[in-house]
Amino acid sequence: MRQLLSSPVKMPLSGIENQIYQNALKYISDISLNLMAVKVENRPKDFLGWCIELNTLCEHGVNRNLLDEHQFRPLKKLQEILQQAISIGQIKFTRVTPWPVFVGFIEQHSESQSVQERLRLLAYIDQLNGQSLADMNEADRLVYTGKHTSAHTPDHYNFDVEWFASTKAAKSFHQLLSEHPELFDQALANIPIEGEVTDSHYKAFVASYQGIYAEHGDGNKAPLAPATRLLAMRRPDQFIALNNAKMDCYSQAFAITRLNNQAFDAYWYELIATMRVSPWYQQAMPQGEDEERLARYRAILLDVFLFAKEDQAEQSNYLRMKNKPKKAASIPRAMKRSKESAAQIVDKAIEAEGTPEYLVNNRNSIISSVEQGKSVTQVIGLMKTIFGE
Repeated sequence: MRQLLSSPVKMPLSGIENQIYQNALKYISDISLNLMAVKVENRPKDFLGWCIELNTLCEHGVNRNLLDEHQFRPLKKLQEILQQAISIGQIKFTRVTPWPVFVGFIEQHSESQSVQERLRLLAYIDQLNGQSLADMNEADRLVYTGKHTSAHTPDHYNFDVEWFASTKAAKSFHQLLSEHPELFDQALANIPIEGEVTDSHYKAFVASYQGIYAEHGDGNKAPLAPATRLLAMRRPDQFIALNNAKMDCYSQAFAITRLNNQAFDAYWYELIATMRVSPWYQQAMPQGEDEERLARYRAILLDVFLFAKEDQAEQSNYLRMKNKPKKAASIPRAMKRSKESAAQIVDKAIEAEGTPEYLVNNRNSIISSVEQGKSVTQVIGLMKTIFGE
């Protein structure tokens, strides 16, 4: 373990990688003795591999039963740093990745990244692109914009609508969208549904999108993240869908100006421009139907290169709703009876029958049947049949 922890010193680290390593060391020192007890068999020679290996050892090698209470936080922080570093390293890797390697990575991580579920979402979006936001029902409009609700039942929507970029926290965006969907349609109309997307197309979209907020936003500035969701749904081959967490990752991986929620120019001139010169993007030569589908969605599928926790696929809103245990059918209020009320009902019924002996002898059995929801008339009728009355 000592050799593994010190090995990045001998690696040709970039400035960002060195910063990540120094940040990791701050938390490694707090749990160094626990780490030293972990058996190490793999010692990668590159920084990305080092981050992957150390994160795996933190997850499965460290004996948490031997951690003191104050050590859980540094362990968690260390893993957060490593997982962010893995995302940065894997996205950075795409800058020199040819198309076959790009496809191979997606296929290799298909299960952990819910690729098939993501593709079902994108196929559904393809259908929605045939109509306007104003004409969509509310559930479909939220599919397009990335906000999950209880209306997205698994029998109709066999995917999580929030894959790629959730907008559930963008309250002003959804308020304006519900009030003025036609204005968002006008903004999106500036982006051609096929063919090249040019600088003038993008600028026209941004002007229209920002104009909605200027006129109807009550002082709120137009946020970049929901705009990228709209753009990526309209043209998943051209645009990357962002949220706040992904902005830092892409900025560091692509070595561009740090993105924020107002960085409309940096998004287009730096992030998208950098993606467009990547080998996998320029030289995509799909072989077969499956690769052709990946090529149609290739920009938005950069998400697959982000770090995925082991349970990420299971956290899909679609699967959580699908696998949610069904509640047991409740007994109607009228059928719920306490022992006292059931006994009173049975005693009144027995008295009304003239207190025959076979009913008196089976009183407790009758009460039990009534408590289970049967009517006292039904139970006494059965008793009469049994005893020949």
